[in-house]
Amino acid sequence: MGFPLPARKVLRAGEWSGPVAGRVTLSYDERFLRRKRLVCDDGRGVLVDLAATTSLEAGDALETDDGQRIEVAAADEPVVQVRGTALARLAWHIGNRHTPCQVAGDHLVIRQDHVLEAMLLQLGAQLVHVIAPFRPEGGAYGHGRTLGHDHGPHGFPHV
Repeated sequence: MGFPLPARKVLRAGEWSGPVAGRVTLSYDERFLRRKRLVCDDGRGVLVDLAATTSLEAGDALETDDGQRIEVAAADEPVVQVRGTALARLAWHIGNRHTPCQVAGDHLVIRQDHVLEAMLLQLGAQLVHVIAPFRPEGGAYGHGRTLGHDHGPHGFPHV
């Protein structure tokens, strides 16, 4: 078996359909990449070679130079479901720490972090540890990512 063809194009979920040549299951951190060799669920390799660092989401596809599509799936990982009567307040405190957060109808989901968990418990949250895919909101500073930024001297981002 020869070297895998590079995948240089991302097709966003909902913007493509049809057969796939494989599937790659990646954690939240692994779905942020530019150039890397990935191993599909069936053991075959694909070399991702994108023009810029990109956040991949479940349902996206990588397209190889010969037109094959490799579907992206979100891996199960340790996360915490955050529940409480003051969910908006809890979300504000999570967001104030620039922490990736998945928003569901009746709860929030964050990655396990004992410091954040202690803070949330003090704020009255109920926490449930689970193993599940982590798909946080994208935020204003990057597709699929909550990236750090500087508020500058007057609360405005530096340009």
